[in-house]
Amino acid sequence: RLSCIRNNIWLASCGVLSSGLAVLSSFGLMLFCGVPFVVTVANAPFLILGVGVDDMFILVASWEQSSRKKEKSSVKSLLAETYAEAALSVTITTLTDVLAFFIGTWTAFPSVRSFCLYTGTAFVFCYVYTMTFFGAVLVLNHRREQGNRHWLTCMHVDVGKDQAENSCLYNACCIGSCSRQPSQPEGEHPMSTFFKKYYGPFVTNKWIKVLMVLLYGAYLGGGIYGCTQIREGIDLRNLANDASYVIPYYDDDDKYFSTYGPRVMVVIAESVDYWNELVRLDIESCAQNLE
Repeated sequence: RLSCIRNNIWLASCGVLSSGLAVLSSFGLMLFCGVPFVVTVANAPFLILGVGVDDMFILVASWEQSSRKKEKSSVKSLLAETYAEAALSVTITTLTDVLAFFIGTWTAFPSVRSFCLYTGTAFVFCYVYTMTFFGAVLVLNHRREQGNRHWLTCMHVDVGKDQAENSCLYNACCIGSCSRQPSQPEGEHPMSTFFKKYYGPFVTNKWIKVLMVLLYGAYLGGGIYGCTQIREGIDLRNLANDASYVIPYYDDDDKYFSTYGPRVMVVIAESVDYWNELVRLDIESCAQNLE
């Protein structure tokens, strides 16, 4: 149903803006602290946008549920109820992301370390902006809806006006709804009904609980074993184009020369009198000592 009052375009835009502000704040702080900017950091905004939009949907869904439960409650109590329901989920997801990226700063690769610093800090700012800036936007949007104001112009809209004689476009843009039928109170979403009536009772069955604990134990054991098999390093073939000559070069190098170890090269940065036999003998002796 089209509605110029219930339209939440600005709410969604502010959710994306919250992620953008987090990226700007984190990048500015890291550059101010002298952390080098590498090419891989340019991918961080997409990660932050994904997490920020997910947090936005969690808060909006919790707000809608709180509004249906307490229709006549004050805005303050609605926001408190929303944070009570959604803040824990948002905090846990943010905490795990931040912890994962800050652990990545222990690596010996400077480029990976910079990427993890930028991204981990951006997650922290994303959490702060979501819990402050976006919460304020939720309140303002709620007050706009309660005042029957247009989503774009914020002008008062005549909801009770007769819509039968007007076009659908006029009703959608200037009144309140494109529907010419009396508006009905919104019910629960079918997905919410499924989880509440079917999935919830299924999961809370005692045998299902035991099965889930066993599966989680197996998953945890596999994760611990996988952690013991992690080796630091990178396959240079993954950095090259599939059609590049670099890939067959490294394939042949591993096939024929892997048993000899890395090649040792001696670089002389200054001019040398190669015509002098003693100089050549010194260079040969130096190379043999390194081998």
